[in-house]
Amino acid sequence: MIIPVVQTVGLTKLFKDFWRRAKVEAVKNLNLEIHRGEVFGLLGPNGSGKSTTIKMLLGLLYPTRGQIAVFGRAPTDVATKARIGFLPEESYLYRFLNARETLDYYGRLFHLPSHVRRERTERLLEMVGLKHEARRRLGEYSKGMARRIGLAQALINDPDFLILDEPTTGLDPIGTRQIKDLIRELGNRGKTILLSSHLLADVEDVCDRVSILYGGQQRQGGRVKELLRQTERTQIIAPRLAPETIERIRNVIRLEEEKDLIEVSSPAERLETIFLRIVHEAQVANVATSGARASGAMPDFLGPRDEGEALVDELVRAADRRVPEPGPVEVAEVPAAPTGPADDVLESLLAREPEPVRDGSEAEEEKPAPPAGPREAIEADRSVIDSLLSEPDKRSDHRD
Repeated sequence: MIIPVVQTVGLTKLFKDFWRRAKVEAVKNLNLEIHRGEVFGLLGPNGSGKSTTIKMLLGLLYPTRGQIAVFGRAPTDVATKARIGFLPEESYLYRFLNARETLDYYGRLFHLPSHVRRERTERLLEMVGLKHEARRRLGEYSKGMARRIGLAQALINDPDFLILDEPTTGLDPIGTRQIKDLIRELGNRGKTILLSSHLLADVEDVCDRVSILYGGQQRQGGRVKELLRQTERTQIIAPRLAPETIERIRNVIRLEEEKDLIEVSSPAERLETIFLRIVHEAQVANVATSGARASGAMPDFLGPRDEGEALVDELVRAADRRVPEPGPVEVAEVPAAPTGPADDVLESLLAREPEPVRDGSEAEEEKPAPPAGPREAIEADRSVIDSLLSEPDKRSDHRD
């Protein structure tokens, strides 16, 4: 059984006033399922419960009623949070840090090694088109550039679940197109994405399924293509036809179907396509600009393209986590034997000879107290041995 990345059952959030009376029911009986590799759109006007739902998925708010699970666990679980990337509607970043320092800081929060932080920082800056503006402080960035660096920080930990709240706000048409292409590519690489946006055209272009909220409730949901399909009409696209041909087609439809053509027109090109073509021509001509540059390729660390590679990568990471890092070898202390010394130890003590004494005045000055002679040393060793041998007898007498 495949566990959904996100699952909510009867999710309800009720905000109360100072006297604990029900004031606003922001979310009411919301049932959602978001699966791996799916780009899911959360739509609705202001006050429909989108932001409240996202905060509950992040564990920032507790639901009043209902159940919520992210990767099969509670959203407050630390291991769950480590697998989530979040781009809020407003990027609350440190304005006195530059782009590299910002990504390095967020990489440290996820305990990434220094070499991994450096590599991912450079790749992400290239991906969002800010590599040439990486030394500028974020306080000097435009809103569109701030959204780009915000997206980069949301990807620094290579998340499995990415939450994007109004990701294209403040972006020009070029940045909007790049972000939409990036979202689709991340979905193709197995990332699960929750997209909340007021720009319905963006949602229509990138989302697989959507849920439309109003008053905290889901009014309608399903696959985008099925929701947009007009089953009561048929569209025929053909090369340019002569007026006489169109008239004959019209007559055939009247005779065979007893219907008439609703509209005959030439398809129009989207304004976004024309705008991007003009800008591309300017970039090819090397026209100078102080804004963000064209985005680069997606980093490889953001996930393999198929499930087989994803499984191998996950197994390798799990093996690395199980292997302990090499460290100093600790020698365990051997507990003392409960009985007396062994016979071989006693023999070595009895056979030990003292160190010879050096002759000469210099040796005497260096060693003011001469060592004990051989006979004295042997007598001292015998006294110690006798005391050790007598200890077991004393203990046995005491026990008796």
